[in-house]
Amino acid sequence: MEKLPVIKDDQLIDKIGQGKVVLFFTAGWCPDCRFIKPAVPEIEQDFADYTFYTVDRDENIDLAAELNVFGIPSFIAYDHGKEIGRLVNKDRKTKEQVEDFLRNLK
Repeated sequence: MEKLPVIKDDQLIDKIGQGKVVLFFTAGWCPDCRFIKPAVPEIEQDFADYTFYTVDRDENIDLAAELNVFGIPSFIAYDHGKEIGRLVNKDRKTKEQVEDFLRNLK
């Protein structure tokens, strides 16, 4: 999974405009993020039609605010630039919850 650096709106539009994309918002200090992180490579394999990007919420605080990401870990899915789903809250997420979220995207 590629970690996005501090990213601007136009750069993000380029990334999310290229097929199916999932942004994984996280932070180094977040225990719930550390809980789900080991499962992410397997989730990526199970949903190989998506490109996954890690976004450090603290490094991209303005972007997180613009996207209404106020809790982490959070996931936002896009299809060719259009948001198709979000699992955004401050709750701990299991591998099963993330996979159910991805499975139910349209």
